This record gives sequence, structure tokens and C-alpha cells, in this order.
Amino acid sequence: MAVKRLFQKLVIGGLNIAFERHAHAMTQPSIAFVSSDTPEARESASLLTTRYGQESIENADVIVALGGDGFMLQTLHDFMNTGKRIYGMNRGSVGFLMNDFREEGLRERIDAAVSEAIRPLRMRAEDMDGKIHEALAINEVSLFRQSYQAAKIAITVDDTQRLTELICDGILLATPAGSTAYNLSAQGPIIPIDAPLFALTPVSPFRPRRWRGALLPNRVTVRFTVQEPEKRPVNAVADHTEVKSVRCVDIAEATDRTATILFDASHSWDERILAEQFRY
Repeated sequence: MAVKRLFQKLVIGGLNIAFERHAHAMTQPSIAFVSSDTPEARESASLLTTRYGQESIENADVIVALGGDGFMLQTLHDFMNTGKRIYGMNRGSVGFLMNDFREEGLRERIDAAVSEAIRPLRMRAEDMDGKIHEALAINEVSLFRQSYQAAKIAITVDDTQRLTELICDGILLATPAGSTAYNLSAQGPIIPIDAPLFALTPVSPFRPRRWRGALLPNRVTVRFTVQEPEKRPVNAVADHTEVKSVRCVDIAEATDRTATILFDASHSWDERILAEQFRY
């Protein structure tokens, strides 16, 4: 009888261990790896796929993006409103939106990661032929002069014209996620990712020379109206989408669209913002 009871305990104990392992596996997020076309990113994707497996894109809980910030932007666009979380690892040249690349401990890093929701801008641009173009921008919507002559742009915020004429190379409206990209290069402010703000930043302003832009609530609608558009043509860009020869551009937050990005808890977006502001 003692041997029988011992055998039963061993069997039941084995079943419990197997069940616990199965339950643990069930709680682990399923992962799909995507990569940019660079050899380094492709090689990393192959290594990680061999180590962690590859779930189908449709069934994955987490998309691991291997590349640089540009590839991360494209991945966020591709999976917007799908509910899938995007965890990036840097295999590119910049990587401000990416986590450091390490082959070990990926599942643990994803489990401990901090989740941030990103809402893009919606651009509605009218070109010189009266055609309407719409596009989303996770980083910024920018206007740039198309010729040797400076652009002349009027700025309206919620139906009130705030600047009748900005003479410049261009202007941009950036989200918090985009505030560390081209906006920062144009001397615009860095914005915490959860701040309800946009950065309105001129590019090489000539008149008014001392105007350096503005911080705007994210609930406003901004309109850029191009002055003398035939003589001073201007292009509009929303992330990767460019519209030639625009007459006016309306920009507002796309409240119906969301993308979710994951950052390592040890190197969160807030920490990156602080580090960037104290960099010298």
C-alpha cells in the first residue's frame, strides 16, 4: 500500500508540474519578429526566431521590431488599432524609439516592459488642384519650401489666426513621440510622451525672426495656409507620406487611432526624455 501511495503521489506530482509548466507557457505572450532589410536586422531576426520561435503575425500578442526608428515608425503604422504591442530592439543607426538589443531574456524584458499608448496626427492637405489628401503621422506633420524662395505660411489655431505670415524654410507640428526627432533638430521642445501637448516649431524662420514656436494643447486643430502658393510652392509630409504643392493643411489628433509601444522599465521613455535634456 505504501508503494502504491508513493506511486500515486509521484504521478499526481508529475501531472501538477506538467500543468504548471503548461499554465506558465500559456501566460507568456506570443511573439512575432519583423525586421528591416539591413543584413544586421535580418541576422538578428533569424537568431531570435531560432531561440524563441515565430508566431504568426495574426496570432501574436507582441510584435518585436528589429531595425531603427524609421522601421519602428512603419511598424507602428502597420499595427495601429490592432491591439498588438510593439517592442523594438535597435538594429539601426538611431533607435530613440527602440530598446537595446540583447538576445538573452527577451520574454522577461517584455513581461517587465512599460506600455505607452501613442495617438497619431491626422493630416488633411489640399493641393493646388483642389484634391484632398489624408495621412497619419506618429512623429510630425511638416511643411517645406519646394523652391529657392522662402515659404510664406499663415498659422490658424482653432479658427483663430495666430500668425498672419511666417517666412521660413518650413514648419512642423510634432507629437510627444516625434518631439525628439526632426522637431528636436529644429530646436523644438522635448515633450514627455504622456503630456497632452503638441510642439509647433518653425524651420529656419526669417520673419518674425525671434519667433521660436509654441506648445499647444493636443485637442486643438491647426491650419497652415500657404501664401503665394504658385510663386512659393510648399510640400507637406506626414511621416512617410508626402503631398506636393499644397494650398492648405489641417492637422488634429486622430482620437480614433492608437498604437502601443513597449519600453524596458530600466530605460523608459521618461528616462530617455530626461537624459536627452541633460545631454551636453
